[in-house]
Amino acid sequence: MVHLSRWQLFVVLAVVLLGLAFALPNFIPREDLEEAPSWLPSQQVNLGLDLQGGAYLLYEVDLNSVFEEQLENLVDAVRVDLREARIGYTGLAAQPAENAIVFRIRDPGQLEAARERLVPLATGASLRLGEDGAGRIELTERAVEERRDHVVQQAIEVIRRRIDETGTREPSIQRQGDERILIQLPGIDDPERAKDVIGKTAKLSFRFVLSDVTPGLDSIPAGAEVLPSDERLASGSTRQYVVRKRVMISGDNLVDAQSTFQDGQPVVSFRFDSVGAQRFGQATSENVGELFAIVLDEKIISAPVIREPILGGSGVISGNFTVESAQDLALLLRAGALPAPLALLEERTVGPGLGADSIRAGEIAALLGMAFVVIFMAAVYGLFGVFANVALVTNLILILAVLSGLQATLTLPGIAGIVLTIGMAVDANVLVFERIREEQRLGRGPVMAIDAGYRRAMTTIIDSNLTTLIAAMLLFQFGTGPIKGFAVTLMIGLVTSMFTAIMVSRLLVVAWLRRRRPKELAI
Repeated sequence: MVHLSRWQLFVVLAVVLLGLAFALPNFIPREDLEEAPSWLPSQQVNLGLDLQGGAYLLYEVDLNSVFEEQLENLVDAVRVDLREARIGYTGLAAQPAENAIVFRIRDPGQLEAARERLVPLATGASLRLGEDGAGRIELTERAVEERRDHVVQQAIEVIRRRIDETGTREPSIQRQGDERILIQLPGIDDPERAKDVIGKTAKLSFRFVLSDVTPGLDSIPAGAEVLPSDERLASGSTRQYVVRKRVMISGDNLVDAQSTFQDGQPVVSFRFDSVGAQRFGQATSENVGELFAIVLDEKIISAPVIREPILGGSGVISGNFTVESAQDLALLLRAGALPAPLALLEERTVGPGLGADSIRAGEIAALLGMAFVVIFMAAVYGLFGVFANVALVTNLILILAVLSGLQATLTLPGIAGIVLTIGMAVDANVLVFERIREEQRLGRGPVMAIDAGYRRAMTTIIDSNLTTLIAAMLLFQFGTGPIKGFAVTLMIGLVTSMFTAIMVSRLLVVAWLRRRRPKELAI
């Protein structure tokens, strides 16, 4: 154990130098790092919400609306199929509480024909058709569960794209339970705008307007609905339009949206993919002179007249936009629509002053902890304690380097994990030094005592650190939020402390031993 080969020496020096290179950017202002060469390490440790302030938002996904929409689409599909087959029916309606739709076939002689038409529609559902004509299509539990998981995961992805568009650094977006999403936005300056961007469903669709039907005066035909618009009438009330429920083209076919200006007014330009461009061109070609509504979240933001076919696959959305609202709408359209509405359940805002206080308290705790450990080791073990203190400083550098390289987010519990690591980092050295003392008392010389001390303490060191590492891994696997932050820094600290205790401090002891060749050890 007192012999170190050249490759071991090279590995130790390489790891320490790399650690210094990756840890150093944390002490340089970010604007200076942007001017540094790209090949140099420039990552800094990201500070969590509790250290730099920001917003904490807890949302719930409205899954009921998803299944209601799915059932309404199924009702429409059943209605169309049965009418095309000239099969009489009655009582067609959705039952959202039971995730099912019900109906009754009037003529029992058409039951088999109805079954043939409806079986293809019952994908992920069970179809029951009684002899009395009573029919029921119910979503299976597996289909409901798969749909729930898909919607929540899709909502998380859309939220992530929206937040990335705003330039927020290192947001934390996590699923909590079956229907909730936890969002942490460190360092955000405008939480209200973030909530507007995150929570808006942004479901865009283009539908035709029934211009010959007046809301409030005429009866609304089947397959149509009344939607409000942004326009104001002379009376001050909101103008309403009667539009077809059938979507001419949806926002799913958009590939780009940008805020721009037209006639000095903020507008949003958009562009469709090839499929969307073809549908848009065909629809506008067949309906020249008609009104078509641009609907965003069940509200009409514009209802222009189709003056000529729009064949280029692009267009402009105009309305009562400000520059900021046009930018936000373009952002939402680029990121995509949420698959379901979100309800804000909890909101917390952490001020940067509180974060600064937490950092200062963490720094004081770390410095005091390190100072006490350094003094204790130097007082109890003399020169060997100094070697252990050098290894301790190296350990902190390596922890900082790993956090920077992984772009991990440091939180207040993470600082607690580092403070705990400071105390645990010298534990291995204490085991080795006490073993060396015992070997000296047994009459062994310096070389034999040091060799036996490192060799016989190694098993104990590995066992103690391995058991703690297992506990930290379990905390990371089953914990959430702050618990994970604590577990991450603890795991990193355990690995780096093992390296510094076994390799760095041993390198210093062996180098001193070869240089001084002492007759006895002052330990």
